[in-house]
Amino acid sequence: MNETFTGKVWVLDDDIDTDIIIPTEYLALKTVQDMAPYAFSPLRPELAARICPGDIIVAGKNFGCGSSREQAPEIIKALGIKCIVAKSFARIFFRNAINNGLLLIENPELRDSVSEGDMIEVEVNEKITHRGNTYPIASLPQNLVDIINAGGLVKAMRRLNGLED
Repeated sequence: MNETFTGKVWVLDDDIDTDIIIPTEYLALKTVQDMAPYAFSPLRPELAARICPGDIIVAGKNFGCGSSREQAPEIIKALGIKCIVAKSFARIFFRNAINNGLLLIENPELRDSVSEGDMIEVEVNEKITHRGNTYPIASLPQNLVDIINAGGLVKAMRRLNGLED
């Protein structure tokens, strides 16, 4: 996974819980695409409509805390977010995101250095570059890279077992 991409930054704070990512009242909608316009609405009602494919969320610590609802990473991915860079992630959100093919990167410094609208370059499993500064990032284990590259756990298992569509 030596992919390199550039994206526009959306900045969020610490403790963005799954109720902020997708409020409970919208979970009754039929599809993730139906829910996506309401993403982050308790915090920033306009945000979901402003996100463009390839954008990147940069957040503080404990991103994805709260309930284990699988729709939270699915909706972020449906918005077109390329990856989330945060100081830390809630463990169950981290695994749900990987299982849905959403790239998560932990970095303790970037959040304090970027402003909303900045562009950052991500070299997966290597580094993030922002305004000439480099932020090293840890490599993900190969099994997680395979899941992300496949687009999620189900697709990875189908590929592994020769059942690709």
